Amino acid sequence: PRTVLTTPRTARNTTQRIPAMITHSNKQKGKMEVKRAYVLTKNGYEVEVARSVAQARLLLAERPPYDLLLLDVTLPDGTGFSVCEQVRRTGSAVPILFLTAADEETSVIRGLDCGGDDYLTKPFKLGELCSRIRALLRRAGMPRQEEALCSGPLRIDLLGSKATLDGHPLELTGMEYRLLCVLVRNANRIVTRGALLDMLWDGNGNFVDDNTLSVYMRRLRGKVEQDPSHPEHLLTIRGFGYQWKEAGE
Repeated sequence: PRTVLTTPRTARNTTQRIPAMITHSNKQKGKMEVKRAYVLTKNGYEVEVARSVAQARLLLAERPPYDLLLLDVTLPDGTGFSVCEQVRRTGSAVPILFLTAADEETSVIRGLDCGGDDYLTKPFKLGELCSRIRALLRRAGMPRQEEALCSGPLRIDLLGSKATLDGHPLELTGMEYRLLCVLVRNANRIVTRGALLDMLWDGNGNFVDDNTLSVYMRRLRGKVEQDPSHPEHLLTIRGFGYQWKEAGE
């Protein structure tokens, strides 16, 4: 699923990514929005963040359609209501969830009247946000979020954020877990180092550098390969990046 904190394009494939757009109003909220984006990304959503009405409109105009929009009511150059109204004028039925600072009846009524599907009052728990998103996507007819990734004896429990190999738990760090998910989702395809570096930012918004990525890959290979010096699955494609090779391929 893709969500503006929603992403405009929908990748319709077996990994089931839902694009989403998130809007938020000021720099002070930045850390919370990073955390929301991180949690949604970890739950299988592709997320794009717009920090103003103008930026949201630009994303909506330039990107493929989003599967979900999360709109902050108050933005630096306007309101989320205007974004919602613009989207509805185009005939789009994309689910829209408003994030409001206060449970004010007038704001709630206006949000629903202008085309919003639901609203959440801040502060709210991220688990509740994910539940609301799943409910909206179900109503919109989106497929269920995948619960696991499997590759031979490897099983990744996406809901529990854990992995097993031959039934035995793998002791993975958060970064190793995310790396493994990306590679297995793209099994038998090369994932470039640049793509991995773009995807694997941490929860504080810091980016992983090239040398650190190499260290993580070496550690991950030591946990998923029987003989890390002669890997069968987690392969380095020199000059390009990495590839998770399915057994028998």
